[in-house]
Amino acid sequence: MNYLRGFIPWIVFAAVSSAGWQWGAVTALVAALVLLVQDHKAGIGGDSLILERSTVVFFAALSALAFAVPHSGLREYGGPLSAGWLALTAWVTVIVGRPFTTGIAKRHAPPEAWGHPLFRRINVVISSVWAAAFTLSAAALTGIQAAGLGLGVYIPVQVAGFVLPAVFTARYPDRARARARAQAGASV
Repeated sequence: MNYLRGFIPWIVFAAVSSAGWQWGAVTALVAALVLLVQDHKAGIGGDSLILERSTVVFFAALSALAFAVPHSGLREYGGPLSAGWLALTAWVTVIVGRPFTTGIAKRHAPPEAWGHPLFRRINVVISSVWAAAFTLSAAALTGIQAAGLGLGVYIPVQVAGFVLPAVFTARYPDRARARARAQAGASV
């Protein structure tokens, strides 16, 4: 589950924002920059760092906004804004044919698998599931916040928006490979 490392700044933002959205944003920005620098030093390629780079852009912009307009009405919508940005990032990578999970998967898959259509298909599906989860989370969190339903509803929805696609990501590749093997065996 090393791919969850990329979500550390988002978790930091959620945790620290209770002390003020400015501090949540700037702390998340620092965390994102530290992780990005560590990854660059470790020699991780650019296609593996799409999420990390997008995270830096988001938290740099949010930090600037939060300090420039600290009483903005957007401060109450940090969770939906975060989920919306992640959804946008994920959908764009799928649409342009470079699913954000591909670079992450290449860290764990042998190079001979990278060009295989199944490898690509698995990453399109996984990135699409993350994109859908982020989209649904953004919409649900916006509604929950607007309706004032409180943290008892907000937190479980926010957690589900990460846990459900993470579980899918952990299980889907093996299922897809098993299905492909069964179909190949049936056609022989």
